[in-house]
Amino acid sequence: MGTELHNLKPADGARRNRKRVGRGPGSGNGKTAGRGTKGLKARSKVRRGFEGGQMPLQRRMPKLKGFRNPNREAYTVVNIDRLTVFAAGSTVTPDDLRARGLVKHRGRIKVLGEGELSGALTVHAHAFSLGASEKIKAAGGTVEVIE
Repeated sequence: MGTELHNLKPADGARRNRKRVGRGPGSGNGKTAGRGTKGLKARSKVRRGFEGGQMPLQRRMPKLKGFRNPNREAYTVVNIDRLTVFAAGSTVTPDDLRARGLVKHRGRIKVLGEGELSGALTVHAHAFSLGASEKIKAAGGTVEVIE
């Protein structure tokens, strides 16, 4: 006989009766009701986070962490090796980078110098790293900073 909807029951030992404390000595949990004798935990609840008088975790941790500059200028970075998708001699603007999917969002763009550049490009961006501008110029291209 398989498991049918009409004879479903929990597995053996899966369900236990509730412990009824403070109901006389015959229950095994009479008198002090399983709380031992005296002390804070026998009389009332211990508040959350209390560590028995030791300095609690939330007070051991430092109150403030770090500093966030509200005037920070955020750049989307593009490495030189990603610019190889453009034909040699062409002009690369932020709109071209967005059209090719190299930059996802609007905003300021910074070109970094990881990788090599094969052809000469005229690159327009808001910022360039020192290595990037040297590599673009070494390939015969020009660097133009957008204000």
